[in-house]
Amino acid sequence: MSAPNLKDIVILVKSENAVTERRVTPSWSLFTLKMKLEPVTGIPPLAQKLSYQLPDDTNITSLEGLNEDSILISSLGWQVYTKLIVEDTRPPALRDNFLDLSQVEKYEMPEEDYAKLSDSVLAWKKRNQLGRFDPRNTEATVNKRSEDQNDIDERGIKVGARCMVGDSAAERRGEVAYVGQVDAIPQGGVWIGVRLDEPTGKNDGTIDGKFFFDAGQSRGIFVRPSRVTIGEYPPNLLEEDDLLEEI
Repeated sequence: MSAPNLKDIVILVKSENAVTERRVTPSWSLFTLKMKLEPVTGIPPLAQKLSYQLPDDTNITSLEGLNEDSILISSLGWQVYTKLIVEDTRPPALRDNFLDLSQVEKYEMPEEDYAKLSDSVLAWKKRNQLGRFDPRNTEATVNKRSEDQNDIDERGIKVGARCMVGDSAAERRGEVAYVGQVDAIPQGGVWIGVRLDEPTGKNDGTIDGKFFFDAGQSRGIFVRPSRVTIGEYPPNLLEEDDLLEEI
């Protein structure tokens, strides 16, 4: 008799660098699971120490000492949103620090060199007198900024606050990560950068290569203050399978 075709389980994978949602297949062995965790956590299989916590349970169960080739995920009783904790047993000096951006080699063009380019976005705006180069825009920009600031104060919008974007019929929940101007957006005024709970945003918190906040892939969005409602909105976890990536 063949084994039943069990449905994939959505779990939370927690490592030193991040917490992310992934689908796992119940027919995987622990060894297969470790192999698939490496590109997610950056921890080699032999250096992984696994434990898990079931939803609504305070107990953490270790997976150390088990036969990784014969134990299957289906035998562990995992439920949706079981938290899988992946610890790195390597000495700190041998671990990759994915959070230290200073180790990433990057090129930054000096502002004076960028200003000399004739084919840049800045040069195009100057030629067409757009945005901050529009001589008629000064008074309108000040007025718009003042209106937006009043709206922000009334709504209690501030960095770090939980929020909902849009209305209840199509709500997207997240956290306010930026409040301020975004020169690359031609409408002017003050914009609210939100780090969404789900990967349904339009960017990673950068626009035209300029960094505003760290949103992760497809979790960043910039909206007007009028579209943001501040409140105690708990994280809205994914439920659609097609929005999830398998490990």
